[in-house]
Amino acid sequence: MGRKKSYRPNVAAVILSSNYPDKCEFFVAHRSDIKNAWQFPQGGIDEGETPKEALKRELFEEIGCNDIEIIGEFPEWISYDFPDTSRGKTYPFDGQTQKYFLVRLKDGAKINLNSYKLPEFKEYDFVCYEELFKRVTYFKRSVYRKVIDYFIKEGLI
Repeated sequence: MGRKKSYRPNVAAVILSSNYPDKCEFFVAHRSDIKNAWQFPQGGIDEGETPKEALKRELFEEIGCNDIEIIGEFPEWISYDFPDTSRGKTYPFDGQTQKYFLVRLKDGAKINLNSYKLPEFKEYDFVCYEELFKRVTYFKRSVYRKVIDYFIKEGLI
């Protein structure tokens, strides 16, 4: 029998632009450390932190902005495995278990990818639903689709 997999507790943000609900544009960012890897902002939950506290901290660290309003929360945690090529390089985990939030940037919110000493992302874009799945890294597509489709079904998008 194999060993039990270990997953890092994590939060992830599906960010809609401040144009929502008039226009539905998803924030996606290009990682600075992995070629052609586009994704949503995400990050670990520190000990003693709630998922919502981690969400705001991670957004500030990764995109320099946590001027958001939370629209919804995915009802369960979603786990995924890191690809074999990256497993064990950064963390002693096999993957991550994530709590997803749907958020909207408030009017006038400013994104600054260089606000943190080691920028996680080098560029970002706002894209429509169809473009999102062409852009994001392959191993996150099914999770992103599950989460976004849930928010659509709930009438939040």
